[in-house]
Amino acid sequence: MEQKIVIYQLLPRLFSNTCDKCVINGSIEENGCGKMNDITATVLKEIKSLGATHVWYTGVIEHATQTDYSYYGIRPDNKHIVKGKAGSPYAIKDYYDVDPDIAVSVPNRMAEFEQLVKRTHNEGLKVIIDFVPNHVARQYFSDAKPEGIEDLGHNDNREYFFSSSNNFYYITRQLFSPQIDLGHGDDEYFEFPAKATGNDCFTAFPSVNDWYETVKLNYGIDYGNNSRHFDPIPDTWIKMLHILRFWALKGIDGFRCDMAHMVPVEFWNWAIPQVKAISPNILFIAELYDVGIYRQYLSDGHFDYLYDKVNLYDTLRAIQCHNVSAANLTSCWQTVEGIGHQMLNFLENHDEQRIASQQFLGNAIKALPSLVVSTTMSKGPFLIYSGQEFGEKATDTEGFSGKDGRTTIFDYWSVPSIRRWYNGGKCDGKNLNDEEHKIYNVYKCVLNLINREDAIVKGDFFDLMYVNYNNPDFNPHRHYCYIRKHKHEVVLAIVNFSDGESRILVNIPKHAFDTLNMQPGNYRAVDLLSGKKHSIPFSESVPLAVNVGAYGALLLKFIVEPSITDKKSV
Repeated sequence: MEQKIVIYQLLPRLFSNTCDKCVINGSIEENGCGKMNDITATVLKEIKSLGATHVWYTGVIEHATQTDYSYYGIRPDNKHIVKGKAGSPYAIKDYYDVDPDIAVSVPNRMAEFEQLVKRTHNEGLKVIIDFVPNHVARQYFSDAKPEGIEDLGHNDNREYFFSSSNNFYYITRQLFSPQIDLGHGDDEYFEFPAKATGNDCFTAFPSVNDWYETVKLNYGIDYGNNSRHFDPIPDTWIKMLHILRFWALKGIDGFRCDMAHMVPVEFWNWAIPQVKAISPNILFIAELYDVGIYRQYLSDGHFDYLYDKVNLYDTLRAIQCHNVSAANLTSCWQTVEGIGHQMLNFLENHDEQRIASQQFLGNAIKALPSLVVSTTMSKGPFLIYSGQEFGEKATDTEGFSGKDGRTTIFDYWSVPSIRRWYNGGKCDGKNLNDEEHKIYNVYKCVLNLINREDAIVKGDFFDLMYVNYNNPDFNPHRHYCYIRKHKHEVVLAIVNFSDGESRILVNIPKHAFDTLNMQPGNYRAVDLLSGKKHSIPFSESVPLAVNVGAYGALLLKFIVEPSITDKKSV
């Protein structure tokens, strides 16, 4: 059955942590840690009832941490090259293992993950995990690798900056000397020769703002002269394909590929079809921040979906926060015309500031127009970040993360709004306040209706802005409107980004009636957001007049008669 994918992102470490007295830079003993086993059938039923179709479990694969698990045979990490007490989920230390933080029984951590996958599937949801292909933790070491697999870097020749058979890049004859404290004596971190840092920092002296805790992987590009060496197949390609297949065979349904554009498209072209050969329905989602290579990573890279941050997300945020004109949304869909259904839209994720934070809007309900646009303008997937549905404000200073408007991914912490909803595993929301209940109901309404309405799931799109630019009763700077239509079902979207109620008159051009095979008339419509009924003139000669509240939206659904031409063809 055709559907819009709705991905619910959660970090198990944070999601079910019920500690309400977390201390800044607290240890796992002080602040606690959520576990995979806490994501019960009850939790998953509630996530599905919100409208989710997939769950993205962030931070599953073992990453560097300041917590010592040497008792379980896991090599400890030097604390000086770990960001935060818990560490970044994107500094992978063992591609073949599950992070011990999120297991109740550390020796059985893989079995607990497998049971989580099974529980998720039993509740009708699909599973996505991260694949982090571009970089690894500074002290990468796999203690769980299958027999016959060699560690990354094991056979590297460290005398060369680049070799196509090396897994890493080496800053030859130089000591790793970042602009951070590496400790002293027995506590000191020592690396010689230095390895290149994950954000393409090819010196031995990364700054505090670089990804100094990571090491860049070598996919066959010599960054000294930008030459490419893909024949024979680089050793890194072979090792990473084995890792992808390993997790695909665990029964997961998709990979969210971290910083996919920092890995050559030739690797994806080679690897993804081979993974799909053993798991045909598995999804590949690229985190990608360059509009110029969108089409290449879809066609040549074989990705199913791409992040649309630098196009739609950035535009919506600029409209809501920086007085940018709503008319710019037209260029957003034009930029991805023909591939819009493969764009993953979002308003929050672990990298972005929370909508309700003081660094963003300060009030989650103000994002309703952006929510409506990003969920209904295209057929593509939508991502929601756990806590977004409650208007999480991210006011805490957690530790390494600091008070930055984001929910930390580096620290042991508990998220206040999620904790109140989780309520010790009951997931009844009884501890939510009135504002959080209101926001939750908005999200539940929107995320469920988008998969109930064929016009939104698979309908055609028609932008109405061009015919309303000179309309004195329509402000293209603050208003945006468009049509979605499937068969005889029409959804007319009208959003208001302004801070006051607007009386909006919308012109519908003859071209819309001709293109979408619609006949003008007076129709009875229902607003899918409020349930209110409207009687509307749907005509090229009479503007449609509506009132839209401050930071509001209407999704007017009605059934149209086919055009006279269409009737004759039938």
